[in-house]
Amino acid sequence: MDELKQIRTFIKVVDSGSFSAAARDTSSVSSVARQVKALENELGARLLNRNSRRLSPTEAGRRLYERAHDLVNGLDSVKAEVRSLHEDVTGTLRVSLRVSAGTTVVMPALPKLLAQYPDLVVDIRLTDERLDLIAEKIDVAMWMGVLPDAEIVARRLTPTRRIVCGSLRYLERHGAPSKPDELRRHQCILFSAPSYGRIWTFKRGDETHEVEVRGSVRANNGLVLLSAALQDLGLIVVPEWMVWAYLRRGELVRVLQDYTVSPHQDHAELYAVFQSSRGASRKVRVFVDFLLATFGALSSDPTGAGPPQKPTPSKERC
Repeated sequence: MDELKQIRTFIKVVDSGSFSAAARDTSSVSSVARQVKALENELGARLLNRNSRRLSPTEAGRRLYERAHDLVNGLDSVKAEVRSLHEDVTGTLRVSLRVSAGTTVVMPALPKLLAQYPDLVVDIRLTDERLDLIAEKIDVAMWMGVLPDAEIVARRLTPTRRIVCGSLRYLERHGAPSKPDELRRHQCILFSAPSYGRIWTFKRGDETHEVEVRGSVRANNGLVLLSAALQDLGLIVVPEWMVWAYLRRGELVRVLQDYTVSPHQDHAELYAVFQSSRGASRKVRVFVDFLLATFGALSSDPTGAGPPQKPTPSKERC
C-alpha cells in the first residue's frame, strides 16, 4: 500500500509540476519529497529532473507515469464501481440527449425506469451539440458520430440504419415505389442541414442508385420531418429507431426495404458516453443499461425490419 501511495504521489507531482503544488491540501512538501525519493530508491532509478523552477520526469519517470497513470485510474474506476453496487439509485442524474432520440425513444420509455427507481431525478437537456461533460456537469450524454480520443467510456446504442417510409394514407394515394428511380414522381421530405442535399443514394448488392428527389417540405429538424410524414406530405429517410413505434402501430410503412439508403455520406452510430475518470456510479450504470435495453428492444426483431405492417398498395411490408 505504501508503494501505491508513493506512485499516486509521483503522478500528482508530474501533473502539478512541483512538490509544493502536489502537497497542497493533502500533505507537507517534505512528505511528498520523501515519498518520491523512496519510490526512486525502490526502483533504483531517478524519476524527476529537479531545478529551481519546475520538476520534469526523466525518461524512466515518463515511462512510469504513462503506465502507472492508466493503471491507477483503472483501479479507481473499479473501486468506484464496486462501491456503487451498494449505493441506492437516488438523487439527481444530469443527462444530455439528442433531440430526436430523446423525444421519440427515450422519453416514452422513461416512466418504466422512474417507476423502478422512484428516488431518482433525471435532469434532461435536449441538444444535438456535444457538451463538455465536466464543465456542464453531465453524468451521461448521447452522442452521434466519430468519438473523440478522450477519457470517456462509450457504449454503442445503435447503428444509424436508415430507411425510407411514409404514411399509409400517402402510399394508398400515390402508390409505393418498388425501385429507387420511382421516387422522382413522389413527394420527398428533405432534411435541410448544410451537408445534406437532394441526392438519395441506394445500394443493393453491387447496384448503386443515386436519385435526385424533390418535395414541398424541407426542415432542419428531424422531428419536423417526422411530423410532415405523419401528415401524409411525403416520404422521408430516417434512422429506423426514430420511427419504430410508428411502424409498429402502422402509422408509417417502410418501402424499398431491399435497399440500404443514405441521404448523407456519414453513417454515424449512436452512443451513450460518460466520464471514465469519475468511475461509474450506480445511477450512471442504471441509466446506461436502461438506454441499452431501450434501443436494443428496437432491433430485437430477427428480420431487422420491425414488427409486421399492413400491406402497402404494392404489397410491400415493413
